[in-house]
Amino acid sequence: IIENVKNLINSANGFFIKQIYEEFEKLGYKLNHGILNAYDFGVPQTRERAIIIGTLLDKKISLPNKFDLKRISVRDAISDLDYLESGEGEEISNYKYEPKSEYQRLLRDNSKKLYNHKATNHSQIALEKLKLIPPEGDKSSMPKELYGKQKFQTTWSRLIWDKPSPTIDTRFDTPSNGRNSHPFLNRSITPREAARIQSFPDSFIFYGNKCSICKQIGNAVPPKLAYQIALQVEEALNNAEVSKGKLHRKQGKIS
Repeated sequence: IIENVKNLINSANGFFIKQIYEEFEKLGYKLNHGILNAYDFGVPQTRERAIIIGTLLDKKISLPNKFDLKRISVRDAISDLDYLESGEGEEISNYKYEPKSEYQRLLRDNSKKLYNHKATNHSQIALEKLKLIPPEGDKSSMPKELYGKQKFQTTWSRLIWDKPSPTIDTRFDTPSNGRNSHPFLNRSITPREAARIQSFPDSFIFYGNKCSICKQIGNAVPPKLAYQIALQVEEALNNAEVSKGKLHRKQGKIS
């Protein structure tokens, strides 16, 4: 299974995806590929990624189809964690509020403590800029001379409560990086909030320094999406075992 940015498929007129097919088919693999959006699989994030599945089985393995379930929003994911200000929090703490959504209850299952919910200690300049941005707002509320060097439209933007988050990347702790500031608090989201948006359960603890933890979370395949891909592989393997058993019985052998 290969996961990468969706441009892998179409960039350079499909050169890279063709190369992948050619090299793996030489080894006997049958490949299937497509673009999956994590939001279609119960993840509170619009994260589109190229997925390639290769197999040595007789038939290709299909990618999972999106299914009809409740779309999860930022509010569903992190509204029970909206109490830390800049610089506050600990690596291990107690839950302050009861879960406010089914998604929160699901991710809090089997976790007696709250891990990695520690807010970035922003500079005074960053805090002054964030104070100018209203709840769920963006940098259009700031004077243009405060935009800084980052020219992307989404920099210094807040997450929107009742929409999915944009793609979580490895710099979600930096307000100037994109739309990754809290919907109303003057700080970027914490590692635990980012992990929730990636669909990691609270019982999954991230270790290392701040930079390492941000990379672990931002580069990860959302577990809920990974689970659906794994189900496709499991089904294909089970079907192959059933077919093999039928063939053995037909030949008069013990399956």
